[in-house]
Amino acid sequence: MRLSLVLAATLLTTAALTATAVTAPDARASPAPRRAPSQPSLPPADTPLPERMADTGGGDQLITAEAPATTSTTGTVTWWDRREGHWVAAGSAKARFGAGGLVAGRKREQGTSTTPAGVYAMPYAFGIERAPAGTLYGYRPVTDDSWWCQDNDSVSYNRWVEGLPDDCRASRAEHMADYGQQYARGLVIGFNYDRPVRGRGAGIFLHVNGKGATAGCVSVPAGTMSAILSWADPVRAPHIAIGTATGPTAITDIVGDGHTARQRAARKAS
Repeated sequence: MRLSLVLAATLLTTAALTATAVTAPDARASPAPRRAPSQPSLPPADTPLPERMADTGGGDQLITAEAPATTSTTGTVTWWDRREGHWVAAGSAKARFGAGGLVAGRKREQGTSTTPAGVYAMPYAFGIERAPAGTLYGYRPVTDDSWWCQDNDSVSYNRWVEGLPDDCRASRAEHMADYGQQYARGLVIGFNYDRPVRGRGAGIFLHVNGKGATAGCVSVPAGTMSAILSWADPVRAPHIAIGTATGPTAITDIVGDGHTARQRAARKAS
C-alpha cells in the first residue's frame, strides 16, 4: 500500500514537470524583441525658417538671405520678428547675390565676387539718400569723401573712411558716392569686420539692386531696402543669415562665419 502511494506521487510529480517544460517559454529560443533606436524628429515643412536654423544670432530680429544653391545669383530675403518664442515673417522680397555665387565665409577669397555664407551682425546703416522715416539704426551719410578701404596693406582694411588714408590706394578702395543707385541706402554686413583677415574680402553690404548680380553683397529692390531700415531695431540685435537651401552652406545649418553647426561642435570637442 505504501509503495503504491509513493509510486503514484512520483508519477504525478513527473507529469507536472513535463507539462511545465512543454508550456514554459524558452528564453534562449525566443529573445525579447529589441526596440528600434529612436530617430530625431524633423520639424514640419511649414515651420518658419528661423525655427529650423542652428544659429539666428541670438536677437529678436533676423534677416534671412537664402539662395537655391551655391551657384545661384538670385534668391529670397525675408525679415523676421520673434514674438512670444516664435518667429513671424514681417516681409519678403527677391534678392540678388554675388556673380560668383555663394561660399562659406571662412573660405571666401577677395576678388571672387562670391557672397559669404554665415550669420553676421549689422553694425550700422548708410546711404546717399536720407534715412527713411522710422530708421532707428545709426545712419552714415555718404559724402564725396566717403571710401571703403579694401587695400590689404592698409590699417583701414575693411573700414569706412572719410578721406582716403595715405596707406589705402584708391585703386583698391571703393568710392561710395560713385554707386548712386546701389548705395542709395544700405546696411553694413559684419563679414570679416571685427578682426579682419587680409585677403578674405571687404565691403559686404545689404544694399539696393543695381543692374544685375553683385560683387559679393546681397541686394534687394529700393522699396525693400527702405522697409528693412524702417523695421530694423538695433536694440533687438538683428542679424543677417546668408546661405543656401541645401548642401554644405545650407542656411539651416550655417553658423557664425560660415562653419556648420556640426563643424563648430567638432571643433569644441577636439
